[in-house]
Amino acid sequence: MKFAHFSHIWAKPDYTPHQRYEELWRELELCDALDFDYGFCVEHHFRPDESWISSPSLYAVGAGARTKRMRVGPMGYIVPLYHPLRLAEEIAIVDQMLDGRMECGLVPGINADYFRPFGLDYNFRKTPTLEFVDYLRAAYDEQQPFSFHGENFNTAEDTVLSVQPAQKPHPPLWMMSRDPRTLEFCAERGINPGYFLVYPRADAAPRYRKFLENWGKACWPRKPNIAYCTLVYVDETDEKALDVALARAARAYEGFLPPPKPGETFEQRVREHAKKFIGRGEPGASEIMANLFDADYLMKHDLVFIGAPETVAAKIRATAEAGLYNVFLGEFNFSDLPADDLMRSIRLFGEKVIPALRNYEPF
Repeated sequence: MKFAHFSHIWAKPDYTPHQRYEELWRELELCDALDFDYGFCVEHHFRPDESWISSPSLYAVGAGARTKRMRVGPMGYIVPLYHPLRLAEEIAIVDQMLDGRMECGLVPGINADYFRPFGLDYNFRKTPTLEFVDYLRAAYDEQQPFSFHGENFNTAEDTVLSVQPAQKPHPPLWMMSRDPRTLEFCAERGINPGYFLVYPRADAAPRYRKFLENWGKACWPRKPNIAYCTLVYVDETDEKALDVALARAARAYEGFLPPPKPGETFEQRVREHAKKFIGRGEPGASEIMANLFDADYLMKHDLVFIGAPETVAAKIRATAEAGLYNVFLGEFNFSDLPADDLMRSIRLFGEKVIPALRNYEPF
């Protein structure tokens, strides 16, 4: 298995953004020393109460400057928010600055609120994201100048990038998705997929079995990486871990909810947000979303991994096999978790959990 430090870079009331970023770099420096494989961040916009990272490229360059071995990048760029040529240029420069340590997630975006201030149509986001994969391969082709003429993007015949990526044909690509068509696309193109805790592992498993079947048919020379992301907290004992982290875990994802309307209760916000998953044909995800702030539900269904090192390792092993993932994206810094507890959790995870699972292969 492989292991990542994953971060929404949540806002913290008593921190300035600068202080929050400095804490992030300390986390990544420790992860780099402890044999973590990856560092990933999200791209979120226009919610100062939620995430403080709207520029994944700056995250990647900052992380690269403070680490020596880990591979880092976005999970992922919201492709429709960018001009494709500008994004292709940026990815190439970031990969060179990282000396070929970049991992590149691409997503269509799941929040319409990110699109409106840019004057963009939220409903027109999926096909540009998929087409951008072909665009990257054209932009980074050995034949230069390059051109591209697709359904969404057009670039003139005489375009030459000043900088090409260090990795060929491009940095490894990821798409966090549970959509069957997108998973089929990922298998065809050699792209690593993954999913978050709000999608049930029991629902994901059959879709990922099909993905693995299609990956095999494509005859890729390597095994795919399949990511799963959730909260993790490790302490010396289960009792101490639960005492420190469980209540905080039940508050960790309040930022997923839209800002409250006048007079709207927290429970109403949760119910309304959960209904959106029903509209997408995902009743299992709707149930998780409706209970995402219930600590007992989180523990009963192993949706967050909290405990002593051996407990957390056992949870990851069991869920990786059930949910067909071989890359664990751990979100270590959540809610108002104190800095000392945060760093102890990362250290225990790196010193005891990773070695216990490093040679484990879920599929």
